[in-house]
Amino acid sequence: MKSKTVAAWLAFLGGPLGLHRFYLRGFGDMLGWLLPVPTALGLYGIERARQLGLDDGLSWLLIPMLGFTIAGCALTAIVYGLMAPEKWNARYNPQAPADAPAGRTGWLTVGAVVISLFVGASVLMASIAFSFQRYFEHQVEEGRRISQ
Repeated sequence: MKSKTVAAWLAFLGGPLGLHRFYLRGFGDMLGWLLPVPTALGLYGIERARQLGLDDGLSWLLIPMLGFTIAGCALTAIVYGLMAPEKWNARYNPQAPADAPAGRTGWLTVGAVVISLFVGASVLMASIAFSFQRYFEHQVEEGRRISQ
């Protein structure tokens, strides 16, 4: 039996590593194995920005990958948490009755949804702001170079 609460928390806490995909679909899930790639690239971008400064063009392309991955996994946690019990059990527990306890929404599930909404929205807005700020700073710098 696949628990909706466990899946929502795994998507929020371990989503960038693909843990929720492995829990629901097993280790043969390709997307579960691909999720750590943008996470690692984003972490590499952060480390590169720490070493070379924020003026490094590659780091401002890599850092938002981590933010968008975290935001996407938070959205997945919200979708899992808000899924109707009948739909959850039909999709992830097909051998169980439609009203099986694994698909029910409890307070821990609601907590996962609320925290995922807060953190996911914050990370998404920060990633977009960082991306646009770096992009426009780059455009201003290029404009200055052209004008001289």
